[in-house]
Amino acid sequence: MRSYAAVDLGASSGRVMVGRVGPDSLELTEAHRFPNRPVRVPEGLRWDVLSLYAGVLDGLRAAGQVDSVGIDSWAVDYGLLDADGALLGNPVHYRDARTDGIAEKVWGAVPAAELYAATGLQYAPFNTLYQLTAAASSAQLAHARRLLLIPDLLSYWLTGEQGTELTNASTTQLIDPRTRSWSYDVAARLGVDLELFAPLRRPGDPAGLLRAEVLEETGLSGPVPVTAVGSHDTASAVAAVPAVGERFAYICTGTWSLAGLELDAPVLTEESRAANFTNELGLDGTVRYLRNIMGLWLLQECVRAWGDPDLGVLLREAAAVPALRSVVDAGDAAFLAPGRMPERIAEACRASGQPVPGSPAEITRCILDSLALAHRRAVGDAQRLADHPVDCVYIVGGGTRNALLCQLTADACGLPVVVGPTEAAALGNVLVQARTHGIVGDLADMRALLVRTQPLTRFEPRGDAARWQEAEARLATR
Repeated sequence: MRSYAAVDLGASSGRVMVGRVGPDSLELTEAHRFPNRPVRVPEGLRWDVLSLYAGVLDGLRAAGQVDSVGIDSWAVDYGLLDADGALLGNPVHYRDARTDGIAEKVWGAVPAAELYAATGLQYAPFNTLYQLTAAASSAQLAHARRLLLIPDLLSYWLTGEQGTELTNASTTQLIDPRTRSWSYDVAARLGVDLELFAPLRRPGDPAGLLRAEVLEETGLSGPVPVTAVGSHDTASAVAAVPAVGERFAYICTGTWSLAGLELDAPVLTEESRAANFTNELGLDGTVRYLRNIMGLWLLQECVRAWGDPDLGVLLREAAAVPALRSVVDAGDAAFLAPGRMPERIAEACRASGQPVPGSPAEITRCILDSLALAHRRAVGDAQRLADHPVDCVYIVGGGTRNALLCQLTADACGLPVVVGPTEAAALGNVLVQARTHGIVGDLADMRALLVRTQPLTRFEPRGDAARWQEAEARLATR
């Protein structure tokens, strides 16, 4: 057995997990968990990336001796380096308002349909392309000589070597999913200098060795390699979906819900663009064809507004609330910004002529019904648009702890739902590292090991499918 450190950074917390992998064993333990608290400064919302890096170092110290390190995080955000390799300010948070109205400016140079045909990426106001357009006249970008996406930035600080990992680069809206390389035409038409980006890396590629200073600070004995993994956390999570065969859909749940299919080729039709599906790159030549849904961010923000009540009690009370009284569009960008989430959900219900949820239990039930409905729509639309039927839905990530949401998703989709693992991104991260040492084989072999070693729970659909169809129609007529 070998040991691997998986640095897994989410939007609200980071963790360093240690995976021990053998031919028929896969164990994951938490070495260190630390908060990820964005900071609002006069110029906007920023990530405290120095605090995150300190958390990574603390985690590696707690992990003990490992055979390799891999890093994954959320997508789209980046740090800028000057000619000396120094960071030019804290990275901007994707929920910052600087990209408001920027998409229309981009579409003036490259119409939305052409942009989708070239990059296959859904419209999201925070895509890296829109962030770069918003920053085009900034002094910071003018002085930048290198752009590193968040996991690549941390990898650079650990090793001194720069690279751009492909699965995360595919979320920038600057990658052609057919060639799996840069979309030079899009970049040229929008004035994006691709020389800012370090050379592309792929999952499994070497990313350098821990610097001597890092070894000293963490107490590790060198050499310790850093391995490029699926550095977009969703790419790592999808790699850890414990599926057998190809007829499956997945939902990676957490702050976001990413619901879709694993395909061999992108779907670049106009109908796919209109449905706002994205084609992001995964392991071994795969495409993550999915829709972004606001996810448990809606509930997280409400819980914060309510003073952090006991979540278990809240979910039990929500389970007793009548189903599907009121639903909102969980993909609506109106819910993207933080603050006043209970009031905004109530206002959306009022505006659509539905009963207005008042108590925390009623609002929670509205959120969970709405998420299950959004999962249903995404899974159904993906099958239709990709002509790829499925027999089962797999839920991985933090939302696996929410049994009510998992059961509602099975009910809404009318399909069995297999739930687990919870730490899917970390497991996918670990398995890519283990593959570089020949302990596991291809993607199918990785998934077979997960099926043999990880606890999984199955939810069967129940109830009346017509009620979900009616709720879906209710949203469609808004």
